[in-house]
Order: sequence, then structure tokens, then C-alpha cells
Amino acid sequence: MVRFPKSPPATLTLLFLGLALFAILYLVIYPNDLQLQSLIAVCHSPSSSPVPLDPITPKPDFRLLLGILTLPDHYERRHLLRLVYSLQQRQHDLTAQVDVRFVFCRLTKEDQRVLVALEIMRYADIIILNCTENMNQGKTYAYYASLPSLFGGDGETRYDFVAKADDDIYFRLPKLIESLNKMPREDLYYGFVIPCTSMDPFRDYMSGMGYVVSWDLVEWIATSEIARNNTEGPEDMMTGKWLHWGGKGKNRYNTKYAMYDYPIPVPIDECSHDFAPETIAVHRLKDNMKWARALQYLNVTDGLKPSKLIYHI
Repeated sequence: MVRFPKSPPATLTLLFLGLALFAILYLVIYPNDLQLQSLIAVCHSPSSSPVPLDPITPKPDFRLLLGILTLPDHYERRHLLRLVYSLQQRQHDLTAQVDVRFVFCRLTKEDQRVLVALEIMRYADIIILNCTENMNQGKTYAYYASLPSLFGGDGETRYDFVAKADDDIYFRLPKLIESLNKMPREDLYYGFVIPCTSMDPFRDYMSGMGYVVSWDLVEWIATSEIARNNTEGPEDMMTGKWLHWGGKGKNRYNTKYAMYDYPIPVPIDECSHDFAPETIAVHRLKDNMKWARALQYLNVTDGLKPSKLIYHI
């Protein structure tokens, strides 16, 4: 009878460890065979380890395009306007989406092509129209006519309201949003009524300092022969005439006296008066001192935090 030698204890231990390792590898590679997958599913069920969800962004009350008609060389003014409007969006919980864009015609100088290009690369907030720079020869028409092709594709890009504003006016966005929230979304013509002595929004037109129209009126202006054939003349007056001749703008709202001209140096007519708490917008801020006084009255710098780097402000 043949006798096989007995394996020493160390050999048996190694053999056992090898079999155990093989079993573990089998469980990992073929979990379905031994129902390991169901065990893992139980260990990671939603009830035991919930997956965090992205916060839901509330839908804005409306979308407003605030188009500021300016000139390519007004670099300092654009810097100031970016500053004051971005601070408002940071300091206030705005319920509407407000997109500020700077609007001018084709660039004509070498330095503009470089410096404005830098602004576009950094801020992406400039619209350059296909027109020659002007005040009353069709720039406002070119602005409105360009918008449906830029933003009218679908409900995600189309605006509810469009504003035309000068670069020397300051809008308090919370007050503007509060006011526009009460307005109709269609056939709206909103602003400061001209002449200054009038309170009747149906009498003439809205001052060019800054006025708002609903998106349907923007689309109408862009396709209307009335507007296309009547572009020359004081731009705010012509806008009022387009709407009058076309039977548009039936929903009109006069913002007096919450919109007004800066008193230079004292009120000069019914269009200007002293600062008021209910201010929606102040116009004729022609220099830095006027901007500073308006912003100070409206408590814009109240949010300044103490710092070791700030002295005597």
C-alpha cells in the first residue's frame, strides 16, 4: 500500500488562505451568482443613504432686458454702471431677472476695437448694432429691430419687458421690479410722460431718459413698416409716434414722480425735483459728483463692511 506523506500544518494554512482569497474574488467578480448585488443594493438604498439634490432655482417673476444706449468711448461710465447694477443684484433678493446690456453702433477707431473687445471677453454684456453712431437718426430703431433675432428664439431667451435707457440714469432695480410686477405683460408702454407738465400717458410720449415696452411691442417694431420708414427725429418722440400710428401701447403707465431729473443745481422744471424715498430712477447724472450724491441719498453704500483697509469713508 502506497502511503502519501502528510502535509505539514503550514502547507494546509497556505492552502486554506488561497481558497479563501479565491472565494472573495469570485464574490466580487460574479456577485449575481451569490446574490451579492441585492445585498449591496440594500446597503445603499435611498432610505439609508439619500443622494443630495441640486437646489431648485425659483422661476423669476419676469425677465427684463435693460438696454443702455451709450457710446463706445464711454469706458468709465460703463465701469460705473456695471458696478452699481451688480451691487444691487448682490445686495437685494431680486424676484425678477434683469440683464443689463450696453448698446452702441459699429466701432470706428483702432483703440475701440481692442478695448471694447477686452470688455466683451470679460463681461459679455455689449450689443454692437449694424448702424453708424447717432442719437436721433435711427439708433433706437436699430436696437429694437435687432432684439427678436437675438433673443426671440424660445421662452427661455425671450424677455417679458425691454427697457431703453440713457447712460446717465440710475434705476433702483427693486423699485422697478415692484412697479413692473403690477403691469400687464402685453401692449405695455411705461415711463415718464412728456411734456413735463402732463400726467396723461396717452397725450404724447415717454421721455427718452428710460422707458419700458413689452416684448410684443418689440416684435411689432421690428417688423413694422411704420417704424422702419420713420426712424429720424428725437428718438423718444418717434417711439411714441410709432405706437400712436400703429394703434399700439394701449396699456400705458406714467411713472411720475418716482422717475425724475436730477435737480441741477435746483429743480429747473416739472421734470426735476429733489430726491425722494420712492425713487424708481434718477436721470441727468452727468458727472461723478451727481452720481455720488444720488447714490448717497439712496443709501447704496450702507452695506460697506468694516475693514482694517478702509480709512475715513
